[in-house]
Amino acid sequence: MNFNEVSFEYAAGTVSQLPKSDMPEVVFSGHSNVGKSSLINKLVQRKALARVSAQPGKTATINFYKLNDFRMVDLPGYGYAKVSKTEKQRWASLVEGYLSSERNIALIVQIVDIRHKPTKDDYDMINFLYNCNAPFVIVLTKKDKLKKTAYEKRIDEVMDELQDYEGVQLIPFSAVNGEGLDDIKQAIEEYVCC
Repeated sequence: MNFNEVSFEYAAGTVSQLPKSDMPEVVFSGHSNVGKSSLINKLVQRKALARVSAQPGKTATINFYKLNDFRMVDLPGYGYAKVSKTEKQRWASLVEGYLSSERNIALIVQIVDIRHKPTKDDYDMINFLYNCNAPFVIVLTKKDKLKKTAYEKRIDEVMDELQDYEGVQLIPFSAVNGEGLDDIKQAIEEYVCC
């Protein structure tokens, strides 16, 4: 599967703007500033396909990227406090509208910052995905920010924090050195091709 032939396709700011779902979609979901854009860029070996911002809460649309075999879908990050209540509600209805519409969702890549315990918003999203039997994996980003001992401690804690989600694959990932990238690509290939 070729991850390098990719182009930005579309940005949807409302449910009515969502493009037709005519190929498998791999969805990227996570808290603002969790490293979604960095992960997408690393997957496709591009520096700036998905915009990486130092300021969280910048992605206010659902962004679609087209590859040969599937489409990547970047959802707006949730949980950013400095966004107005109206904007948060717009994002929520946009994401809910996307997830509840008849989409060809092959896999959801739920992203969690390995350095911190999952937030309430993370748990809400994971519970939603788990309870509706959605196909998803959890990618633990920012692995490179932890020293070896701290990383091993956090992995044990994460296993405990996410023990209720039996059978869900956890993939530690570093956008700096690409560690975990092959596992993410393999998961995408398995879900898109089956």
